[in-house]
Amino acid sequence: MTDLVRLGPLEFVAFLRRERIRRFCFVYEPDTQRVLSSHPQLQPLAEFIGGDRRDFAAHEGLFFQVTARHDTLQGAFVHRTCRGQAAGGVRYWTYDAVEDYIRDGLRLAKGMTHKNALAGLWWGGGKGVMARRPDVDLENSEIRKYLYSEYGLFISSLRGCYVTAEDVGTSVADIASVFSRTRFTTCIPEEWGGSGNPSVPTARGVVSAMEAALEFLGMGELKDKTVAVQGMGNVGGPLIRFLFEKGVGRIVACDINPRQAEALRQESAGLGLDVRAVSCRDDSIFKEECDIFSPNATGAILNPRTIPLLKAKIVCGAANNQLEDPARDDAALFDREIVYVPDFLANRMGIVNAANEQYGYITGDPLFERHLSRDWEHSVFRTTLRVLEESKKTGVPTGRIAVQLAERLSLEQHPIFGHRGRQIIRSLARDRWEESG
Repeated sequence: MTDLVRLGPLEFVAFLRRERIRRFCFVYEPDTQRVLSSHPQLQPLAEFIGGDRRDFAAHEGLFFQVTARHDTLQGAFVHRTCRGQAAGGVRYWTYDAVEDYIRDGLRLAKGMTHKNALAGLWWGGGKGVMARRPDVDLENSEIRKYLYSEYGLFISSLRGCYVTAEDVGTSVADIASVFSRTRFTTCIPEEWGGSGNPSVPTARGVVSAMEAALEFLGMGELKDKTVAVQGMGNVGGPLIRFLFEKGVGRIVACDINPRQAEALRQESAGLGLDVRAVSCRDDSIFKEECDIFSPNATGAILNPRTIPLLKAKIVCGAANNQLEDPARDDAALFDREIVYVPDFLANRMGIVNAANEQYGYITGDPLFERHLSRDWEHSVFRTTLRVLEESKKTGVPTGRIAVQLAERLSLEQHPIFGHRGRQIIRSLARDRWEESG
């Protein structure tokens, strides 16, 4: 049997084509604690997922399809739906192997469970992931429209157990294409009555978490501080602007996109911004003398190679899954006395914006703004302080404290619908969902 997890996404799609598989799924059975595959040919992959002890956490269902054109692998990872429909954006990214693709989806979905629970949203955790093909022109608007329209139809077929949104590699225009084929999406264009790009709200939440970490350390406000920012894209760019509005003294920022770096350099001329275009393997940003290091690009960037390089007192950013190995790297930061604000605590505001959109979009929404206040018990600021203070009191790293709190909250069932998501997933399996479409 081919070792499926080691195949590249293109090889895996070719395997699926040979086996005449277009849609497939893996469903977790809590009674037997096994992951079951929709196809016997894919059961070894199900065994790999179920046997993993790092990223798999009893995810309720994983659903996939290969598009009819452009042979693109699309997936929806549903972690836990006690609090409501699984919710999280769809990521369009490049992966070297099927294992990388699956692990990213598992970790991102679990992170959304924790993020939504800590934010007090009646949503569960899920994530969409589409694997980029090097032979597909990402600049071709017609190709993108097709791929995201197909993803919308795919989401509709899941009967509402997962609600998608914007994420890395996906734009508001792409979400418009998703919306053309499903009602189970948020972040639709503002001109259509939606909340649009969630990046600016996300950046506002990160600023609030930074302020809480500074207060916890007795370091005062953001004024005159030095911040190192990794990534100047959808969130990093607005974050830099907000930090300058707060009066920070200096920002060192890097990005792998030279055009993005140059645009922000010109926009921030004279404000104390040191911009650098770097390669993917460049670790120089970690070595910067700063008060706060803010990761806002890809995940798994805090690890045994990079943590010893840090010269910051605080790590706080918007990137998902910043810790390569959550247990190991959380402890490493704690041992170095670096205050780590868990990403799913700091970057909630994009999904808060999306959650509120489902109930009707309001500009200046008071239910959104309270998350950024300092007096509401469950705000970003108050929750950050609570986690940091509990970590100090117990001697337990902050990531573990935040996960423990989020886990407890995530097991609360939706007050009206109960654990409906699991019922939907069981009905999909029972009705042979993989044979549809």
